Amino acid sequence: MQNEVQDIDVLVIEADAARAETIASALQFLGYRPRFAGKETADGGKGDWCAIYIGDVVDLDDFQRQLDTLGEQALHLPLLVANDAPLAAQLPGALPGSRSRAVELLSFPLRYEPLLDALRRLSAPARLGFKGAQGQSGMHRIVGASNALGRVNALVRQVAPFDSTVLVLGESGTGKEMVARAIHESSQRRDKPFIAINCGAIPAELLESELFGHEKGAFTGAISARKGRFELAEGGTLFLDEIGDMSLPMQVKLLRVLQERVFERVGGNRTQRCDVRIIAATHRNLEQAIADGRFREDLYYRLSVFPLEMPPLREHLEDLPELISEFNQRLLRRGLGGVRFSASAMNALRCHSWPGNVRELCNLVERMAILYPSCEVRAGDLPEKYRGVPAGEEVTGAALLAVMEGRAPVAPTPIAASVVHEPSAAILPEGGLDLKDHLSDIEVGLIRQALDATGGVVAHAAKLLRMQRTTLVEKLRKYGLQTGLQVP
Repeated sequence: MQNEVQDIDVLVIEADAARAETIASALQFLGYRPRFAGKETADGGKGDWCAIYIGDVVDLDDFQRQLDTLGEQALHLPLLVANDAPLAAQLPGALPGSRSRAVELLSFPLRYEPLLDALRRLSAPARLGFKGAQGQSGMHRIVGASNALGRVNALVRQVAPFDSTVLVLGESGTGKEMVARAIHESSQRRDKPFIAINCGAIPAELLESELFGHEKGAFTGAISARKGRFELAEGGTLFLDEIGDMSLPMQVKLLRVLQERVFERVGGNRTQRCDVRIIAATHRNLEQAIADGRFREDLYYRLSVFPLEMPPLREHLEDLPELISEFNQRLLRRGLGGVRFSASAMNALRCHSWPGNVRELCNLVERMAILYPSCEVRAGDLPEKYRGVPAGEEVTGAALLAVMEGRAPVAPTPIAASVVHEPSAAILPEGGLDLKDHLSDIEVGLIRQALDATGGVVAHAAKLLRMQRTTLVEKLRKYGLQTGLQVP
């Protein structure tokens, strides 16, 4: 599986040999394949490219030659940029214009989790809920056919052509950054950078430098001048995520930029003008934060020119099939097998409250794809909290199946025995169920238990299940359970 995942290529441009080895090792660990300009791209840049990493660059001409090895692909691939690299300050002017180029900054010493998060965000428009709406407008839309998401898509289309500030509200995991990217992709600024920053993840004393940049010597460790996110986003869109977590002193400074469109770098006195569209997002109740004295009212009204609220997943559960399909496409691009959910599994998912929203669903699909690659996942295969029934019900269901097939229950228990004598103990859901599908779930669960107990030897598992080996082989083929089994 690892080799399959590593078919996803990342071009590494880094003159510092030690750092190049660090970034290459990290990419390999996360399942990507780092490739360096030269012999590895002598094939004309062919490959499944997902991003370009840019670190220390000797000169821009050499940098351009390395980009040229990818051909026209280099104009469209998203970028991972070392935030202390000289090129980071020149990035907007150093690269040819491209449509919808995303940029993520990396801090060193490098850690795996931020790198993985950055790679996920870079491909978010393609894999975390976006589809191209190939209509006359060519705009992007958020995946989902429900009325709730239809309203969101309509609002995105309405506000995208204008430079109005947008405030995206909603619970964590509902896709607020996806909405920001959709607005950017559908706007006249689509050829300029989309720069995102999480205001809650950066210490208050560092956030000013991250947003506005700093001059050399502005503070300890400022060994060179550096552009901030406002300058990097010039002409494009700046996404301020978790704006509700910004400190009050920083809110004052941001308010000035929104009002006057000017700022100064930390440690500098030269006023700079900026042409940036602001999209902010938060999961917090800002009106309550204002009442509590934690958020400035004047900043709130500056940001909420066009408020847009993302619905939680529990309010548009009819979008589950389409969302799962989209996440499967993402997994296939990464080299993982897709996953199918049976009718009973889908019913169980519809009963879940989804506190983590779309992000939680995305993680579940990936988890199931790893556990049951290219198989159909049934309700009994889901983690317990997603099944919507007590864990003991699987045991009672197994006993019920054994009775219906006229054989003794496997490993009878007090619970199972009670079902044999009191069939009514199995509770029928209020909305009913598909009995055939429900019994199939039970059968798959028992087959898997038998295979686990016998080390995957089909003949021995068949004896445990009191059936012919050929019958079990047919059931394994029916349910897609043949992989890795021993069939003597």
